[in-house]
Amino acid sequence: MKFSTGIRQLYKPVQPTIKQSAANVTYSEFLPDIRLQDFIYCYWQLKTSTPLSEPFIYRVVADGCIDIFFELNNPNDNFVMGFCKKFTEFTLDHSFHYIGVRFLPTMFPQFFRINAAELSNRFEHLDNVVPKVSAFIASHFNPQLTSEKIRTTFDTYFLNLIENINFDNDSRLYNAIGKIFQESGVINIEQDLNTGISQRQLRRRFEFYIGDTAKTFAKVVRFQNILLAKPSLQSLRKNKLFFDVGYYDQAHFIKEFKNFYGVTPSKAFGR
Repeated sequence: MKFSTGIRQLYKPVQPTIKQSAANVTYSEFLPDIRLQDFIYCYWQLKTSTPLSEPFIYRVVADGCIDIFFELNNPNDNFVMGFCKKFTEFTLDHSFHYIGVRFLPTMFPQFFRINAAELSNRFEHLDNVVPKVSAFIASHFNPQLTSEKIRTTFDTYFLNLIENINFDNDSRLYNAIGKIFQESGVINIEQDLNTGISQRQLRRRFEFYIGDTAKTFAKVVRFQNILLAKPSLQSLRKNKLFFDVGYYDQAHFIKEFKNFYGVTPSKAFGR
């Protein structure tokens, strides 16, 4: 079934923290089949090139998405991570090879009819949420697979899956999401999201398809747009940035940024 929300054109979720990590750890993203790109932002890979001298702390920043992930050396143990309104830290082993699927906002619930709010701010064994996908990963993935084979294996599975999905193309919801993206998250939810749906209904739709309220989602979008802009330390020091993105004072900006990222803006953008 043909279904497009335009989200991909409006939103580019960033996971930047790997750049500040160990030299022997690499993170890469690769695109799914073009027919899946309205649903899946990317497949990703996080792996060690040589064993590390100590456990690796991997920080995931808030990005508004839902991910499936697993260790390629142990695909039976697979997980889903919901929408998070703060950063999450994982302590990984000295050697690892993680694979993930990052769904664009609203798409995991569209695919699997799972209430996103039930997954918010945590990760869960995929077998408890979507047993069929968990079983597919367990039976089709192993450490010998190349990146290209991983991509085509996922592509084949998800292309077959979308053939039988009746997508809920609620224009009121997607117009509201589109407005948040267009305004880079700097928006008055009560005044600016008048898309023909009551605030109560809108809240219910956002919680089911996104995992949290429109207000919280807009804050994450605003944070992600700051990451994408890669502000200079000079602009941070001049206190201009937080005014431009709708914060009333620097303290509030720093506190919220640290909540989403795990470090202060000056540390995140340090050159």
